[in-house]
Amino acid sequence: MTTKAVILTSGGLDSATLLAMAHSQSRECYSLSFDYGQRHRAELNAAKAIAASYGDVVHRVISLDLSAIGGSALTDMDIDVPTTPQEGIPVTYVPARNTVFLSLALGWAEVLEATEIYIGVNAVDYSGYPDCRPEFIAAYQNLIGVATKAGVEGASIELKTPLIHLSKSDIIRRGIAHGVDYAMTVSCYQADEQGRACGVCDSCRIRAAGFSDAGVVDPTRYR
Repeated sequence: MTTKAVILTSGGLDSATLLAMAHSQSRECYSLSFDYGQRHRAELNAAKAIAASYGDVVHRVISLDLSAIGGSALTDMDIDVPTTPQEGIPVTYVPARNTVFLSLALGWAEVLEATEIYIGVNAVDYSGYPDCRPEFIAAYQNLIGVATKAGVEGASIELKTPLIHLSKSDIIRRGIAHGVDYAMTVSCYQADEQGRACGVCDSCRIRAAGFSDAGVVDPTRYR
């Protein structure tokens, strides 16, 4: 019996690798992206194109407006995206984003009778986000066990985090081994409408360093 999996896909480097890894394991993949009021909308086009490139991946976009609560440089246009490293939790952290995203992914997984949810959280190059840590994933896995029909009936849905302990360069190497075309991905926090990166935000710096450390030519399109 084929294993169904919901894959959280932003259109960025990590989630493209995540989808490739799940697909290579013969998962029946359901790609899920969010139009959440983010300033870097080009990533949604990237996510759609990446999913379509497989030919057998179902892709869905859920719209919700996290800009209504703001509190992040990614959802509040009055907060500038920083161009220098920050101490502590940066202003690009979106309050409760992964908690919200996983809740919707969990709902879809229940409807599909999927047994896995893949999320590309990373505890190495995680930019200080609290909802990318192993502690968060463990807590959410416990929640799944008590908050879902599947969990109550003894067939819980497993959170899969294959990137959580990998460096950015290791993620890139894994992706290349699985045939990921990183030129299709958009990681920049403030990419333009064509998906071209700024080259100076935290995400751009981490991405560029990853390609350099991996000894791979950076295919990112910069404006």
